[in-house]
Amino acid sequence: MRWKWLALPLLVCMLFLVACQPKQVAKDGLPIVEKPLTRTETLLHTVVQISIYHKEQEETLEEGIAYVKEMERLLSTNLEGSDIYRINQAAGKEAVKVDPRTFELIERALEMGEKSQGRFDVSIGAVNNLWKIGSEDARKPSDAEIKAALPHIHYQDVQLDKKNQTVAVKEGMVLELGAISKGYIADGLKKLFAEKGITTAIINLGGNVVVMGASPAHKEGWKVGVQDPDQVRGTVVGSVYVVDGSVVTSGIYERYLEVDGVIYHHILDPATGYPVENTISGVTVFTKTSTQGDALSTTLFLLGIDKGMEFIDQLDGVEAVFIDKDRGVHVSKGLKDRFELSNEEYHLVND
Repeated sequence: MRWKWLALPLLVCMLFLVACQPKQVAKDGLPIVEKPLTRTETLLHTVVQISIYHKEQEETLEEGIAYVKEMERLLSTNLEGSDIYRINQAAGKEAVKVDPRTFELIERALEMGEKSQGRFDVSIGAVNNLWKIGSEDARKPSDAEIKAALPHIHYQDVQLDKKNQTVAVKEGMVLELGAISKGYIADGLKKLFAEKGITTAIINLGGNVVVMGASPAHKEGWKVGVQDPDQVRGTVVGSVYVVDGSVVTSGIYERYLEVDGVIYHHILDPATGYPVENTISGVTVFTKTSTQGDALSTTLFLLGIDKGMEFIDQLDGVEAVFIDKDRGVHVSKGLKDRFELSNEEYHLVND
């Protein structure tokens, strides 16, 4: 048995981030510089990299890193004393008062559960805790263990009290916000930076990227690479120019467990308790907010390509690139003229 966890950043093509133009000044903002102030840390079980394209923003950068650490302490499933840890420990016993940001995030997660008809379910922890894919304790649970856990996966049993800011779950339930929390934290960082006058920056929380403004080098925006699902992060299939938006990617390459020659990836189906089985090997979602993109990347994986495309078409300002296991690239309507295929091993599929 072996497990694998790859936690390198989603590629924002660095060749295109080095400006070759004179210094710019954003409208009503700070002067924009060619070489960013960058900080890289291992946080949120991944590599966090923040780049600010303005001078003398060391203090703001420190505040950003401190914010990520603070949110990790609130939202971690396993960190004793975190809001999520306390909720899970009190399952079936009592409601737990939480930080307003934790409450807001759980509200949004439940909304996505409703929109996705339960495919996105933050109570997936009941089976996540059995598999533990991505940790040294990863294992393939028995069918009996999974069947026993399934009744405890039901997002509608999460009880919120908005007035008192409390959260309660039934006995046996386990909240797990890993499929949406990085997006929420990235959005929070963007808000913090905007309050400091930052207009041009890259926030990269592993597979969650938020770009502020446009690249100093390209008026079309930041050239963001779509990950090759068959390779480690850093190898791309193609790219899209993005201005002031979020890009989130999920793939079966990120974390997996191999038992007796069979690979089990980390994206679990709340209906079965097993890794989802379909033709998708990777999906990249383009949205305005990273919270939405994070939740959607999991939801679309579970929906599959055809239903996923239908779901995307119902949402404003949302686009996606699906990559199938035959190396076909499926692009949503709004990206057909924007996506640039660059990997000869892949081909565009005309859906």
